[in-house]
Amino acid sequence: MINQGLKGIVAAETLISHIDGQEGILIYRGYDILEITKNHSFEETAYLLWYGRWPNEGELHQLKEEMSSNRMLQPQMEQLIKSLPMDMDLMSVIRTCISAEGNHTYQWKPTIFQAIRLTSLIPTIIAFRKRLLEGKPFVYPRTDLTHVENYLYMLTGEMPKQAHIQALETYMILTMEHGMNASTFSARVTASTESDLVSAITSAIGTMKGPLHGGAPSEVIELLDEISKNGDIEKVIREKLTIGERLMGFGHRIYKTKDPRAISLKTKLKEFVGNDPWLDLAMEVEDIGIKLLEEYKPGRALYTNVEFYAAAIMKAIHMEPELFTPTFTASRVVGWSAHVLEQAENNVLFRPQSEYVGPIF
Repeated sequence: MINQGLKGIVAAETLISHIDGQEGILIYRGYDILEITKNHSFEETAYLLWYGRWPNEGELHQLKEEMSSNRMLQPQMEQLIKSLPMDMDLMSVIRTCISAEGNHTYQWKPTIFQAIRLTSLIPTIIAFRKRLLEGKPFVYPRTDLTHVENYLYMLTGEMPKQAHIQALETYMILTMEHGMNASTFSARVTASTESDLVSAITSAIGTMKGPLHGGAPSEVIELLDEISKNGDIEKVIREKLTIGERLMGFGHRIYKTKDPRAISLKTKLKEFVGNDPWLDLAMEVEDIGIKLLEEYKPGRALYTNVEFYAAAIMKAIHMEPELFTPTFTASRVVGWSAHVLEQAENNVLFRPQSEYVGPIF
């Protein structure tokens, strides 16, 4: 029997994360994602994925210092970004820049310090390129800001609102890791050849670039825009369901019940009710959408997925659609590198077979 695309095949054992789509469970290193997003920062969660435990105060301080000290681009990297074609998409820019980061210091076996450096660099690459395309001066990173806070600051040159920082941080924690998905598998396959971490992450970025994996939730944005302009949530949703149109942002390929990441995002966003109209609108749309889906598609158990609230967050912080997948990449690099580090500890070369179905002459 052939499992096309290796669907359902267990290719590795992992201590990093666990997903139960039937029960709506997502666990990082034994900890439920809802508990993590309630009580921990981006830096703490990255430490957990890399080291397998929570940091103490001193270890967290050291991690923050290492991340902040690795944010600055080298002059050669700045020149590279400037030299790339202006019509090159941002994911291709990130892929090219991370590949260019590779040098003699990145060798087998990968190290956590290397993972920290790549994680620290990606937001700066994104911000530098964005400001360049806008014809605006680059906003240099600050060492006194948190990882997510600094990312938002570099994009705009202004200190972001606390509600926006916490909303984006929650999203970036939730998208750090998600099991043996396509991009993680790419990273582990590359690492299994005993190639370096830069090569493995470059492979993962190339996979994430594909619309079937890292596609932006632009259709959810369109839905929220349409509802905002119309002013009548129920009317818009009813019209779509009546003609059989799919309600974007509802339902998930893996989660057959509530997406735990969407639950975590909503829990965090409830803290800021009244602070941002887009976040408020998203929560109203969710409530009415679920009610109407039950009416039109009884028994299907269709709930909002993480991309629904991701779209609302991106809209609230005025992040353009072309930044969605790059921002996803800026968080997922933590999970990718954790998997590469795990692969290196008990490495076996990935070498699946194919079955020849062509003619024989």
